[in-house]
Amino acid sequence: MSLLSPVSPPQSRRTCIALGGLALLAPLLFCGCGGSPSNTSAAPGTASKPAATRLQVLATTGMIADAARIVGGEHVDVVALMGPGVDPHLYQPTARDQAKLSAARLVLYNGLHLEGKMGEIFESLSRTKTIVAVSRDIPAEKLLSWGDAEGLHDPHIWFDVKLWSHVVDTITQAYIQDDPGHADSYRDRAQKYQLELTQLDAYCRARAGELLPEQRVLITSHDAFHYFGKAYGFEVVGIQGISTESEAGLKAITDAVDLIKQRKIRAIFPETSVKPAAIKRVAQDSVAQLGPELYSDALGGPETPAATYVGMIRTNIDNIITALKPAP
Repeated sequence: MSLLSPVSPPQSRRTCIALGGLALLAPLLFCGCGGSPSNTSAAPGTASKPAATRLQVLATTGMIADAARIVGGEHVDVVALMGPGVDPHLYQPTARDQAKLSAARLVLYNGLHLEGKMGEIFESLSRTKTIVAVSRDIPAEKLLSWGDAEGLHDPHIWFDVKLWSHVVDTITQAYIQDDPGHADSYRDRAQKYQLELTQLDAYCRARAGELLPEQRVLITSHDAFHYFGKAYGFEVVGIQGISTESEAGLKAITDAVDLIKQRKIRAIFPETSVKPAAIKRVAQDSVAQLGPELYSDALGGPETPAATYVGMIRTNIDNIITALKPAP
C-alpha cells in the first residue's frame, strides 16, 4: 500500500509526541489479529453488503468518520477510533485499539498535529496500509497559524464548513484509489454531500447575521474556534491554547474576565471534550452566563442532535446565537 500523505513532522514542545507504552503497543499493530470491530458501520440508510467485499476504514475522529460513512455508503465499513467527548490532543491508543488498526485497510486522520500522540503509530502503519491526512489538500494560505509556533497550523479545520469540503474531496479520492471499481458511487455520494455542506455554510452565515458585529465575541474553553470565527465573523478567545495539554494560566483567566466586563459579553461556553474548571472560574469571576456546552473536538453521542458533523455545526451555531443574542 502507498502512503498518500506524508506523516506530520515532529511537533513543538507543546504538542511533542509522548508515547509512553508505544513500545508495547507497536508490535500488536502488526500481529495479524483479525476480528471485525463491533462499532463498524456503513452509512445509515444503505443496503448491507458482505463484510468481505467492503473497504475497511478507520477514522481517528467522529467528524472524519461521519464524512467517510456518507461518501462510502454500502461499499465501506468505517470505525471511529475516538468516540463522543474524547480529546484527540491527548488521546493515546490502548492495546484494545490494535484490533481496529490491524483490521483497517485505509486509515484517515486529521493531521496538522491534532492527533499529537499518534505520530509514530501512523509512521509504522504506513508500511502496510494506506494512511491519509484528510487536511492534506487544503490550500496552505487557508490554514491558520498556531500562535507563534513556526511552521505549525491550527488543526481545527472542521469549524469552517468550506474547508471541510476539501476534506470530503480528499476522502473521495482516497476511496477511488483504493477501490476504483466503485468510483462513480463515491463521486455521486460526495457530490450530494457537498451540496448539503454548501447549505450548512449558508445557514451558519445567516444565523451569525442575527448578531451585530460587536456582539460576536466567542469565549470558549480552548482555542478550537478560530476557523469558525474567521468564516462567520466572530472574535474568538480560548482560555487554554490550541492544544489542551497545558492548563489555563492565571493571566489567561484574568484577561478573559477583564474582556467580559469591558465588552459586557452575555455568555461564555464550555466544551464537551475539555475539562470545565477554567471556564467555570471565568464565569464565576466575571458574572457571565455559562452557556451550553459546545462540541469542539468530538461529535455528540448517538442520541444527540450533534451525532453527525452537520448536526454538530448546527447545534453549535444555534446555541452560540441564542446565548449571545440580547433579550428582546
